[in-house]
Order: sequence, then structure tokens, then C-alpha cells
Amino acid sequence: MEIWIGRDGERHGPYQEDDVRQWLRSGQVSPQDLAWYEGLADWQPLSVLFPDTPPAPPPAASNPYAAPTAPLLPQTTAAALEDHAGFWKRVAAYILDGIILYIPQMLIEKAFGGDAAKAALKQASLDAVGNPDAMMAANMHYYSTMWPAMLLILVMGVLYFALCESSAWQGTLGKLALGIRVTDLQGKRISFPRALGRYFAKILSAIILGIGFLMVAWTQRKQGLHDMICDTLVLNGRASEFKPTQASSGNRNSFSA
Repeated sequence: MEIWIGRDGERHGPYQEDDVRQWLRSGQVSPQDLAWYEGLADWQPLSVLFPDTPPAPPPAASNPYAAPTAPLLPQTTAAALEDHAGFWKRVAAYILDGIILYIPQMLIEKAFGGDAAKAALKQASLDAVGNPDAMMAANMHYYSTMWPAMLLILVMGVLYFALCESSAWQGTLGKLALGIRVTDLQGKRISFPRALGRYFAKILSAIILGIGFLMVAWTQRKQGLHDMICDTLVLNGRASEFKPTQASSGNRNSFSA
């Protein structure tokens, strides 16, 4: 039988019944913790569900006036996988990332003579009014001058998203600020190749009139087309809040307080 444990408005699990009984005896869960399993009408305290399992005696507190601290439950749970980040939250994170990348982009452009190149293009465009060939020549001259800067800006953007989303942060600075993270379908950190593929899959999301991005608003797991292609999710909560607790070697669902 699989048991869910409720604490602070969140559900954790599911856990095996034998493990829950063992944690109840050892004090890793409290008799007052609410629990539920399939077929049960409502959540019940563990002391009610398992009256034959004696709980551990409360530990002696060094400070008798301190409130008891509940043992930590594992954070990466099935419940967490259902907490998808919404469309507008992801848009806000992307805008923040654009602002963060803007400064280094401007510095790169200036370092490669961007101001002079733009002024020359503007003047050439004014001189070439009504002359398509001259207009095309002016644009070709601008891009032939600025392509190294454009390439460097592109590489910087790709590495920013791919490295951040495959790092221990599991998200860019914009996502960190909004409290969201990128995971695989099991809620785990994604690899650098997958993060790289996710970045380039956004091109497909964009070229179909942005519908690939808008899909976040109505798909069941709030996935964009690029998320579906790369089997990724964007979930609420920073990665630092979902560190897996130490598990016993015998059962992947067990935890250590």
C-alpha cells in the first residue's frame, strides 16, 4: 500500500507502508502528520491509521521553551511534478533574461564598432532612398562588418541558457528570480546536450508564428513545443528548495531526517 503524507499544505510521497511505519517508530514522522492512501475517504493522522505502531518518544530538547521542529520530508515528489510554472511567469522570466543579456550584447557591439557601423548604415540608407540595389549594398556592408559581433552574441545567448538550465540552478537568472526551474519529466536536472537541444527547439516554436510558445498557456503540463520535443518541464520552486534528502539504499522513496 502506498501512503501520501501531508504537511504544511503540501503532499509528499507516495511511500511504502512498511517505510512509514518504520519512520513512525523512529520519530522521522509525527503521529500528528496527516496521511492518505487510495480508498480512504479523507486524510487521517498517522496515529489513527496505524494505532498498532507505537511512535518514538519525543527527544529531549536542549531548550525546553523551543517549539519542536518537524523532520524534513523529501521535496522532489509526485506532487511537486504537478506544480507547473504558468505562461505569464515564464514570459516574465524571459523578459528578465533579455534585460540581463542586453548589457553584454551592447558592450560586444561597441567593441566591434557597432556605433560607427549603424551610423554608416543610416546614412547609406538615406542616400539610397528609391534605389533598392544601393539599399541592399548598404545592408550587406553592415552585416559584413558586424557578423563577428553577431556570432559572438549568438554564442553567448546559447551558452547562457544551456549552461544555466543544465547547472545545479536548473534555470537562468530570470527563472531564479521568478522561482521556477527546468527539469526532465521526472523532475530531475537536465543534461547540457538536452538544454542545448531545448534552446534550438525554440526556433521551431518561434517560426510557427510563436504558437510553440503559446502552447504553454493551454497544454496539460504547461509545456511549449520545445518542451515536448526535449521532454522537459518548467516547475515552480528553485532547485535549491528541492534538494533530494539522503535515501536508504534499500528503497528510493525512503528518506533521512
